[in-house]
Amino acid sequence: MSAAARSRDDGRRSRIIAGGLYTAACVLLAAVAAWPVYASVSFVVLVAVAVPVAAGLVAVSMWRRWGGWITAALVAGAFVVLAVPLAIPSRLTSPLEVLRGLGEALSGFVLAWKDLVTVDLPVGSYRNLLVPALVVFLVGTAVTLALACRADRRAPTAVVSGLAMSGFGLFFGRTSTSAPLVVGPLSLAAPVETVIGVSAVLSAVLWLAWRTRDERTRALRRASESGAVAIPRRRTRTDRRRGALGAAMVVVAVVAAVAIVPGTARDADRRVLRSAAGPERQIAEAVSPLSEYRAMFSDARAEDVLFRVDTAGTAPERIRVATLDTYDGEVFRSSGARQGAFVRVPSRLPLSDGREVEADIRIGDLGGIWMPTAGRLVSATFEGDRQNVLADRFYYSVDAEAGVQIADGGLVAGDEYTIAATEPTDDDPATLSAPGVDGGVTGGENLRRWVDEHATGSSGADLVALVRLLRERGYLSHGLVPAAGAPAPEWTTDLPGYQLQPSASGHSLARIETMFQRLLDREDDPRAQTSGNYVAAVGDDEQFAVAAALIARELGFPSRVVVGTRMSSSDPGVATCEAGECRARDLSAWTEVQGTDGRWAPIDVTPQWEVSPSLEVTQQRDPENVTEVRPDTVDEVVPPDPVQEDNASDDDEKSDDGLDLAWLWPILRVSGIALLVVLILFGPFLAVVVAKAVRRRGRRRDPDPRVAIAGGWDEYVDAGVDSGREVRTSSTRRELAEAFDTPAGLRLADDADRAVFSSRTVTADEASEFWRIVDDERRVLSRQRGWWRRVRAAVSLRSFLRFFAPRPTRRRPPHRDERGKRPPAGRRETT
Repeated sequence: MSAAARSRDDGRRSRIIAGGLYTAACVLLAAVAAWPVYASVSFVVLVAVAVPVAAGLVAVSMWRRWGGWITAALVAGAFVVLAVPLAIPSRLTSPLEVLRGLGEALSGFVLAWKDLVTVDLPVGSYRNLLVPALVVFLVGTAVTLALACRADRRAPTAVVSGLAMSGFGLFFGRTSTSAPLVVGPLSLAAPVETVIGVSAVLSAVLWLAWRTRDERTRALRRASESGAVAIPRRRTRTDRRRGALGAAMVVVAVVAAVAIVPGTARDADRRVLRSAAGPERQIAEAVSPLSEYRAMFSDARAEDVLFRVDTAGTAPERIRVATLDTYDGEVFRSSGARQGAFVRVPSRLPLSDGREVEADIRIGDLGGIWMPTAGRLVSATFEGDRQNVLADRFYYSVDAEAGVQIADGGLVAGDEYTIAATEPTDDDPATLSAPGVDGGVTGGENLRRWVDEHATGSSGADLVALVRLLRERGYLSHGLVPAAGAPAPEWTTDLPGYQLQPSASGHSLARIETMFQRLLDREDDPRAQTSGNYVAAVGDDEQFAVAAALIARELGFPSRVVVGTRMSSSDPGVATCEAGECRARDLSAWTEVQGTDGRWAPIDVTPQWEVSPSLEVTQQRDPENVTEVRPDTVDEVVPPDPVQEDNASDDDEKSDDGLDLAWLWPILRVSGIALLVVLILFGPFLAVVVAKAVRRRGRRRDPDPRVAIAGGWDEYVDAGVDSGREVRTSSTRRELAEAFDTPAGLRLADDADRAVFSSRTVTADEASEFWRIVDDERRVLSRQRGWWRRVRAAVSLRSFLRFFAPRPTRRRPPHRDERGKRPPAGRRETT
């Protein structure tokens, strides 16, 4: 075997080994990054099988010298064969199930990526969510290895696929980072993510550096074999200087990534793909606070402190936990997607009319995503260890006047924040006028009959009178009768003389209809007219808030239910927080209605407890746990035509809000993130362009015209070097101008020689004219080789490094040496 063939084989073998090591590093980092996404044995099996299969297919393709299309076909076939056993193992029960699993795998190749960001982590082997992992570790491994082993200019693109493999786990992972690593007095934030990111980039840089050095060494070896250049036996000073410079750059980059970046991003929420879903998914998955209302009055929860409210200024009257604006006949919940969608909050919202209040809130046993606020929020300032992540994951709806917190699943005990808000002073519901209701679930037949029998009109005052009558004929009850011998519930201790009456939970239409059926039956009972006791509806704020909301809709008022607490109240029948501590038994619910002017006004709905229901009527009844959602008498509501309505009401509401800049915050945030990504990707190139502009400006503005002309010549030479021209340090200016072959190059060389070597006086005008010609020649140099070469010349560093190049030594041509007399090997130097 010839030396050339042996050299080619050695080079191919070294490329394969280096490419395999780089691919193995990418696979290892990708597996570590994706582990939190799956965290299952199925994921380990997938990686252990997919990676060797991909490597084997690439190896066979290289051995047989097959093209890229054949390799791609082999990988696609492997995906079809391995998809069901590795990605959807639950379908390995029968041949029919295997076919169904194959269909899910093929659809998951496109759709599973979207589903992956909507399912809570870890996903394990749920449905077809392992398909993206199979794509990453089968296709990604094959692409990275095949490119890394190539000998042409496509090989460096293996870095793209390698980094994409590591980025899969990082971008599809959790919104929270790993726990800080504490070593003595030092604390490293997000250690796992930092190590993965730094290792991925560092492995790519080292592989590219090795490949560049290997190609350069082999090129020099080939040139040496042809006699054109001699390879030094040991590294020169320039080689050591370049190596030290490269190592220093790598060390600085690693230190910056490990120390500066995590320190800057400490406590900041991690931005991943699932973060783009916003709070809509969390709101849809959260349990309605009204459904959990009854559980707050159990003996296990009644005394729990949900949160504490302190203030140094004007205290708010109401603390709003959640606003529930949509009702499906079974549960009142927050839509999160109507006109008042939840959006990120800027530093400060516009100040509205009303009484300015402030409060310091400290979370206790509340939990969940619903964040206590007051009135119309102006600002929220978070404190504590999680202040950055809380601020980043806080969403607020101006229309609903409610906030949600989705940081790491919601609020936790110890979270603190300060809110500034305004509470309206004109919130009397009696002054409102009904704007009309478009669609939505309305009350049943019993509710409509009760309203028709007692309503005297459809104004706000009539609504207030109906709710007052409902409260007077209702009776407070938070649960069923305790077992025989069991003590009275905790919530009854603050109600002296209270007679416990059983009531079922739930606020479906059937439950509300049962309440009004009992009211109507009691009103028809002659004994009620004799005793004057019409109390018959038993329940608490859960049922009465929904009943009041449905009554308001019958009169034409848009309505919603609010769950929260009262800090103070003139109504003795409403529970309030004592000394700023809001306990579970202090939780209440009320109804809010909207008038034609867009104002929302609250109506308290807590029933009375002093007068017990009539024993003749209600004592014989047991509580009914109705499972029917809608009675047969409920009319089906036909959706309205998709036309724009109530424009006047919307305009009035918007005009009351003032200048709303909430829409600007997402735009600024996305723009800032995009700008940061652009700076990270193109920042080094921009820095080179700026450095060249600064260098050119300094040369042009030198106060000495001679030095300015000499600097202009250097600028001309630098432009040639950056555009790819070869420069010999021993060449004269005229020789360089002839080599560059530009229209005015020789004139620049002569003018520069006269300015430098002549004793005559050089004026500033001559320097300006010289620089004008230099600018023209620079444009000529950059345009001679096309647009892409022009871009490469703009960001090239050759002009900065040309002074570091080793000086060539003259060497006699080989044919002039006498036969048998060659220069000593130690005296050979490279050019």
